[in-house]
Amino acid sequence: MKRLIENPFFTKGFPQDNGVDKVSTDVEAVRKLLALCPKASRTPLASSIALAEKAGVKNIWFKDERQRMGLGSFKALGAAYVIADHASKAVTNNASADEWKKALNGKCYVTASAGNHGLSLAAGARLFGAKAVIYLSKNVPSSFADKIKSYGAEVVIVGNSYEESMEGAQKAASDNDWMLLSDVTWDGYDAGLKVMEGYLVAAAEAYEDCPEPPTHIFLQAGVGGFPAAMAAQARRHFGNEPRIIIVEPTKAPVLLESIQAGKEVEVQGGVSIMGRLDCKVPSTRALSSLAKTCTHFMTITDDDAENCMKELENEGLETSPSGGAGYAGLIDLKNYSESDLTNDSNVVIFLTEEPA
Repeated sequence: MKRLIENPFFTKGFPQDNGVDKVSTDVEAVRKLLALCPKASRTPLASSIALAEKAGVKNIWFKDERQRMGLGSFKALGAAYVIADHASKAVTNNASADEWKKALNGKCYVTASAGNHGLSLAAGARLFGAKAVIYLSKNVPSSFADKIKSYGAEVVIVGNSYEESMEGAQKAASDNDWMLLSDVTWDGYDAGLKVMEGYLVAAAEAYEDCPEPPTHIFLQAGVGGFPAAMAAQARRHFGNEPRIIIVEPTKAPVLLESIQAGKEVEVQGGVSIMGRLDCKVPSTRALSSLAKTCTHFMTITDDDAENCMKELENEGLETSPSGGAGYAGLIDLKNYSESDLTNDSNVVIFLTEEPA
């Protein structure tokens, strides 16, 4: 069942967090380090008059992450940034290019991924001489596994869900003394905060390029790391004015359910075609941040996501159901009286990945 809820914790956060948001907004530090990575160039902010007219709003601006760093996803910013940070601590200020390439020789990074985070980790590890081992579930398309392997990483298939592949990655890290670099946070593990910090570049670029302040920002969500970074930066840039709406599959409403419960919960459900959003356990730090920064949480069906793909493709914005879920959320939000969408609304949407 589709739902839209207003966040009762907006601006305050969960009481148990005492109003503290641990998600960084230090984007300049991220930009400095990412400059070490090839192809770390700015991605465009596109617009579509036709889609704005269809949605009944003034403007829609699409932050196009489909070619970020040649990896096809915003997640190129995450793990690669963390690994660049590690490399910068292993070389001198005047290190040669060859020294940078060998900075992390002998080090091994391991993670679980639904595809895109694994690509970023594999690419970052290769840049600085480290080894990468990526755990994928059986539901991740083989095309992602092949692309990850093309960056020199080892791929291990474990389990039928992201959560099961993560258990495999955690065990491998413990058994082999490898560095677990997840984009998720949980009690006792906060390394994912650094990955989320890398995503800030996409947010800062988008908001700097907006011709006018947005009234609505739609952020698709899996475990919550991406939208937490985008929302935190939005509040830094625009204050509390824009409505920030989190969009999840009806089969994986883990953030919406957690907000309703006022704490982290695990959800059950089938497999969604929005594969990168099909997560049943939230990232704890991301959830806490979203509780403070976002105004609404909503769910969309697989059909909602699928039905929007052709509209985006016709405008040169072809993406996957996961990558276009923010636009699907906008289209569905018109069915709710509390949407506050008008002919004067300015909307920001993130195309988070290229088509699978």
